[in-house]
Amino acid sequence: MSGRTFTPGPSDNSVRAADGQVLTAPADWSLLAPGDAALTRRVKAAGDHWVVQEKKGRRTFSRGVWAPTATINQIRSQLEAERSTETFAKRKQADARRRDQAQAEYVEDFTEAVAAYLAFHPSHAELAQRMARVVSDHATPVGSGTVARTKRIPVEQRAEAAVIAWMRHQTTAYDEMPIPRVKGKRREVRRMLAQRSKELLAQYRRDAPPQTGCPLLRALRETVEGPTRTSLPA
Repeated sequence: MSGRTFTPGPSDNSVRAADGQVLTAPADWSLLAPGDAALTRRVKAAGDHWVVQEKKGRRTFSRGVWAPTATINQIRSQLEAERSTETFAKRKQADARRRDQAQAEYVEDFTEAVAAYLAFHPSHAELAQRMARVVSDHATPVGSGTVARTKRIPVEQRAEAAVIAWMRHQTTAYDEMPIPRVKGKRREVRRMLAQRSKELLAQYRRDAPPQTGCPLLRALRETVEGPTRTSLPA
């Protein structure tokens, strides 16, 4: 029982090994596309297979698993039979409820972490809560791929990064900036904008009225809808 990891090859039925060697999949094998974790897990455990992955930037994406066609079909049929039972349906419902509960709890915890990072003066407490909710709503959805979804750093660091990222896109001209394609330049621009964002946040950590035309207030007015929108400072 073995499995090897490759990158996509030059043709649909080929893969490339780490040493550059190109291999063609056996004629009686098929590529199982990603998406069904249980099926993929069982196919990999059943015997010989090739895992196909592709790295883009810092992220690695699954491109499927090559395995004997007969094995894939047999395990898929077994899974379909299991999934058609009432017991399976009840377990799926219970799992969904647990996931929803865990997500709701994380959203609240993350919102509190964002508010703690903001640390606005009590005179701006309501504004802090509104901003914490907006940032959390943007950063915490499952599958969003934002820093809030990683567990590699403490939640306090995730909260700070989420605030700075939200402000970069909502209170600066970052999205329209013509940044030269020079190594390190985009990182340099982000550092510069992050410093500006922190200076803007510092204003609300003092007992002082917001400046006229504050980009943070403008961004929140454009983001927050409903009755809360009208109560934001002008």
